[in-house]
Amino acid sequence: MTVYVSMDNTVVIEDIKKQCKQPGRESRSRAGPCGRGEVPASGQSCSEAQGRALQSQRPLDWRPLLLVIPLRMGINSINPVYIQAFKECFKMPQSCGVLGGKPNLAYYFIGFIDDELIYLDPHTTQQAVDTESGSAVDDQSYHCQRTPHRMKITSLDPSVALGFFCKSEEDFDSWCDLVQQELLKKRNLRMFELVEKHPSHWPPFVPPTKPEVQTTGAEFIESPDKLFESEEEFEILNV
Repeated sequence: MTVYVSMDNTVVIEDIKKQCKQPGRESRSRAGPCGRGEVPASGQSCSEAQGRALQSQRPLDWRPLLLVIPLRMGINSINPVYIQAFKECFKMPQSCGVLGGKPNLAYYFIGFIDDELIYLDPHTTQQAVDTESGSAVDDQSYHCQRTPHRMKITSLDPSVALGFFCKSEEDFDSWCDLVQQELLKKRNLRMFELVEKHPSHWPPFVPPTKPEVQTTGAEFIESPDKLFESEEEFEILNV
């Protein structure tokens, strides 16, 4: 599986397809006079045989995509103009929920009823699962044991992260069509943008080849004591 987190409220189709598609693997066959992978037929040149070998390669494989779209739909509270589009996201078959909540409370939203959101509170310590044991995985700890709750959409903090899962390229193309029809063409104020090509003013996109640990910059500080150094002097006026 690959994970794509959108930047600047923009989902780039070109970048996602570069990240999700894996190189095809050549079909196996015995080595011949033209090299590995193809034997020329009677009266066929090596170049023709090699061309036929290239055509026999498997198409690019699609790695299942988890698409995360961080958004801010208002300043202190959610802007009412986004509510209908926000609800449309839950209707999409590719939706896998929304991360959000309100001050000091983080929830996982899975749907809505009228103007109320249905959410789970997954903050429960669970047993770790060994997925490399080779035996069947007991996924009991993957589930939230608490009863779902409801809250008014207007009570939602404006900072959220939409989640979508696309198992295949066709699934992703279908999601793009739904976004165009339900979110972009029908709404005056868009929640996010969906563009075909990588924006020219962005840094070049390089698909990750392996998981990488993102650093915070703290390792470049010579001494932790310098975090608390200051040239200014402060005086406490009242306690």
